[in-house]
Amino acid sequence: MSETTGASYAAASYKTAGVDIEAGDRAVELMKEWVKKTQRPEVLGGLGGFAGLFDASALKNYERPLLASATDGVGTKVDIARQLGVYDTIGHDLVAMVMDDIVVCGAEPLFMTDYICVGKVHPERVAAIVKGIAEGCVLAGCALVGGETAEHPGLLGPDDFDVAGAGTGVVEADRLLGPDRIRTGDAVIAMAASGLHSNGYSLVRHVLLNQAGLSLDARIEELGRTLGEELLEPTKIYSLDCLALTRTTDVHAYSHVTGGGLAANLARVIPDDLHAIVDRSTWTPAPIFDLVGKTGQVERLELEKTLNMGVGMIAIVPEDSADVALRTLADRGVEAWVAGEITARGDHATGAEMVGDYAV
Repeated sequence: MSETTGASYAAASYKTAGVDIEAGDRAVELMKEWVKKTQRPEVLGGLGGFAGLFDASALKNYERPLLASATDGVGTKVDIARQLGVYDTIGHDLVAMVMDDIVVCGAEPLFMTDYICVGKVHPERVAAIVKGIAEGCVLAGCALVGGETAEHPGLLGPDDFDVAGAGTGVVEADRLLGPDRIRTGDAVIAMAASGLHSNGYSLVRHVLLNQAGLSLDARIEELGRTLGEELLEPTKIYSLDCLALTRTTDVHAYSHVTGGGLAANLARVIPDDLHAIVDRSTWTPAPIFDLVGKTGQVERLELEKTLNMGVGMIAIVPEDSADVALRTLADRGVEAWVAGEITARGDHATGAEMVGDYAV
């Protein structure tokens, strides 16, 4: 009996407060088989420890190894997964967001950890999310060495969740890619996106779901499938393709096209005295971009600074290496094309611009 309120309470526990430790333990058991598929020889131990272990003696083969790290999430795309009840693809998006940032500097992805925050632990659901992350790690060539599942009752609804991750890679110092390698006349090679990837979903959801009132189950003829299937298309993971390209071609720089769009992300790797020109007429964006633009009456520049417009990764290579680069990517099943060139900065105020009109 409380002396201050006079009320009586039932005995409290972590479970009555909303956190189910047993469910979390079952989720770990279910995910173990998927995590095991990501293992590299350098990984020591397994799930269950307080930290993932990676044998750094493997770096002795480097003259001057530089560690590259990145962290990211998937944004509001997770709400599409929640509404559709599809949880085993969102992990691909997470790995792509993290590891394709790391490979931009030429680094080989080594290992990754994840953080999954849920309102209530549904073991099979958490395991499905981790399955997607593990599959993504295999596609990126990295190990999933650990993670955390946190249950936040009261802050998130029972079906709400979010995911985030952090990764580490390594690159030899004298093979570090970036602005200092770029030269006038270099070719700008675009690699096709698999769709919207994992950026701009706040705009996409606002336009298509809130304003237009479209159903995720609705079949959209121009998309050739349901809206939900289109919006949940996993982000393409370019890591191993980029590493293969650096082995066959003198790549000067990469740019991962994420939040901010193509021009803004490309400008991040262009030196102050140079300028990148990207010709829109070299490709046709997938129908989903036109659907968002027309449905929401979104101006082209607004679309371009929010969405990838069909290009997920950029490679900058010497002009005389462009053909080899395109053949290498084609052999790996990556659609790519020369989309522009590097010129002197001149009077241009920004490091990159898009010119012309999209092909139809």
